[in-house]
Amino acid sequence: MSYSAEYVSTGARVGLRPFRHADGPEFTARVRESRELHRPWLSPPATLEEYEPYAAQRAGCGFLVCELESGGIAGFVNVNNIVRGAFQCGALGYGAFAHAAGRGLFGEGFDLVLAQAFAVDGLGLHRLEANIQPGNTASVGLVRGRGFRREGFSPEFLYVDGAWRDHERWAMTVPS
Repeated sequence: MSYSAEYVSTGARVGLRPFRHADGPEFTARVRESRELHRPWLSPPATLEEYEPYAAQRAGCGFLVCELESGGIAGFVNVNNIVRGAFQCGALGYGAFAHAAGRGLFGEGFDLVLAQAFAVDGLGLHRLEANIQPGNTASVGLVRGRGFRREGFSPEFLYVDGAWRDHERWAMTVPS
């Protein structure tokens, strides 16, 4: 497998790049390896048939967090439901893969996505939201530690892992 890629942004240990067709086998294998970590918080595509439309829908607003040393995929961050005009907002969807969890790689990649989302020459957004299930302490810690504020609670907000699940609404606006 070739790990050469043009990164949108790089940090000390990770780089961000768009989803590619060729990433399907590695991405779906990492999803299957990470089932215990992800459930019931999220259910990313675990088969190539699910991956293809998922990756295509994220063109321009989905990022793979990749280890610079190996090129391997450590996780993903998507900026979904972008609304332009007076709102300039997007909703984050993300997940680290089990082999990278606890190593700080995903946090570094998440910071790169935030910079990309708010940059005028990036997505140029003013606001980002993250909707998180109340028991997902790792995800709450990730956004809280980066300056997101809890803005509310949404009962039965998203259909995840076979059920309508409650979510806390966290948000931040462009850092000044």
